[in-house]
Amino acid sequence: MIDTIGGDIPAGEERLRLDVEDGIGILTLCRPGKLNAWSWESTRQLGLFADRIRFDDSIRAVLLRAEGRAFCAGIDITAPGGAITGRSGAERAHRTYEGVRWAHERFRAFAALPQPVVAAVQGYCLGFGFELALMADVRVAADDAVFAFPEAQVGVAVDAGGDLRVAREAGAGWAKLLALTGRRIDAATAERLHLLQQVVPPGELADAAYALAAEIAANAPLAVRGVKRGIDAYADAGLAGALDRVAMNAAITLTSEDSREGYGAKGEGRTPMFEGR
Repeated sequence: MIDTIGGDIPAGEERLRLDVEDGIGILTLCRPGKLNAWSWESTRQLGLFADRIRFDDSIRAVLLRAEGRAFCAGIDITAPGGAITGRSGAERAHRTYEGVRWAHERFRAFAALPQPVVAAVQGYCLGFGFELALMADVRVAADDAVFAFPEAQVGVAVDAGGDLRVAREAGAGWAKLLALTGRRIDAATAERLHLLQQVVPPGELADAAYALAAEIAANAPLAVRGVKRGIDAYADAGLAGALDRVAMNAAITLTSEDSREGYGAKGEGRTPMFEGR
């Protein structure tokens, strides 16, 4: 039986959809025409669904998936509410810092769900898409998946802690290489770096990820949740303090002249001229 859960999300404004089937909460990024690009509204909806999943004892595991040819191609720069306003640079930085901290609270609610999360990734998994996948506990990808942190190429910081999670899984050197260059890696490389736990042909992704979520859901819930909490407590030691630095970095870079130049150059198809201001 499949139960679709909507709630406080107006029809036509869905960024994510939650279906519950046989103990598995299937959380789907559902804007394939936009390559599931992320926005403030996506973040709000993720927080809403995280709160529902957290207290739903019928959900024993979560499958995070996406419709279409991409998992998530990054931030939707055309989305409403994305403009940074303020009477001064300091006020814009302050508002951005608080906005990023608000987003971090929603991401933390998702990453800290008592139920384990299995991510199924296909196609582009870029910028925030990569960060979202890294919030899952276990990741399965199609062999056509592509991963990158392109933020520095447009003058902004990686702002949801994805680079920190790569450092945790693959080491600081790889985290710096990916975040400092914006270089793309394929699924085979991501698996070698322990960022993925399984790589399959695209046609097998849905079944492989669902089977893994079902395998977890079949186990004793108290034991499963305890295992997740224990491992996270060890692996995420120091993460909270580091994420506050990430929020400040994001506030500084998102309000910088360099980011304005970076996004402008990208839109115009030219090489940006960064000046460090």
